[in-house]
Amino acid sequence: MSASEIRAGASLASIFALRMFGLFLILPIFAIHAKTLPDGDNTALVGMAMGVYGLTQACLQILFGIASDKYGRKPVIIAGLILFALGAVIAAMSNTVMGILIGRAVQGAGAISAAITALLADTTREEHRTKAMAMVGGSIGISFALSLVFAPVLYQSIGMSGIFIMTAIMAIAAIAVVMWITPDAPTLPSAKVPLLDVLKNPELMRLNLGVFVLHLSQVAMFVVVPSALVQTVHLPLDKHWEVYLPVVFGSFFVMLFAIMRGERSGKMKQVFIAAIALLMLVQLGFWSFLDHAWMLIAMLFAFFLAFNILEASQPSLVSRLAPPSAKGAALGVYNTLQALGLACGGFVGGWMKQHISASSVFIFTAVLSLIWLIIASRMPELPKRASKPNSANANDAASAA
Repeated sequence: MSASEIRAGASLASIFALRMFGLFLILPIFAIHAKTLPDGDNTALVGMAMGVYGLTQACLQILFGIASDKYGRKPVIIAGLILFALGAVIAAMSNTVMGILIGRAVQGAGAISAAITALLADTTREEHRTKAMAMVGGSIGISFALSLVFAPVLYQSIGMSGIFIMTAIMAIAAIAVVMWITPDAPTLPSAKVPLLDVLKNPELMRLNLGVFVLHLSQVAMFVVVPSALVQTVHLPLDKHWEVYLPVVFGSFFVMLFAIMRGERSGKMKQVFIAAIALLMLVQLGFWSFLDHAWMLIAMLFAFFLAFNILEASQPSLVSRLAPPSAKGAALGVYNTLQALGLACGGFVGGWMKQHISASSVFIFTAVLSLIWLIIASRMPELPKRASKPNSANANDAASAA
């Protein structure tokens, strides 16, 4: 990767990490904090406050993606980060669950995942794009693991309001990164592509289905796994990071090796299909070995390995298959399906665990993964990525020569 590509990947991964770390910090502690608020006995409202972020994200991802195609990536990203910081301030100033719900909704209105991913695609060459996407995917996984470590400590020291203020400060820091560190994108093509053409593209539809299944499975799984760690591994909730942190870090490095080998050998389709198959086997493994401590930890490692490979390769494929002037729109649709998967995973996982059984969750997600595997296996072979630098990196390539 050229110096410009490394700077783009690292800076945009840091923006994702700053946003997601602030969001993840809330999850382990909000249900406890809500009990101290006047309307905290309304469990439905508490659940809505936690999930409304994903709802507003799902509603606005496509619009922000289209806007980034029309007005440029950086202005849209900065506008979204301002909304994210504003929502954090609203939540910090609130002393009711409803007030925090409003703040979280405003945070989610800054739906910039598509714009960030499109900018990363614009500023990297095809043969290095998946590695750059892997940097972003890895940053999200690491942010999740670190949030489990620091959330209880920060809650004890600065309280929930302090965490929201810290989240706003991180969003402002991310704006500075966008303005002064992230490379500028090349001029976007002026040709217009109707959104309907993006929605009807069969290869993009295949990837959109995949991200929906992946994130539905992720959230549904984590409705069950934390209690299994308590009961099977005898690990208190505030110690779960001792499992998550090593498996996330370990799976990240194995994922990088798999992707780099796949890219070099032109076998990314095989790596992609293998990751979906592994995801399905993991769900079956949880179904079979949920009461076996070491198998449970091994399944978590395998899950994060499959998840990280798919999280890195899918948006890279979307950016590659989308029309050049509609990358933002295509990634907006992709991220909308991602957010819907997150929302459906929580609902389906919770309902099935309460009304059927915990193991039924894994049977359901295994079936979904099998359907995805069958559909994905029919995708065309992916040729080796072109090694010719694009216009955004021509100067770097020339100087390296």
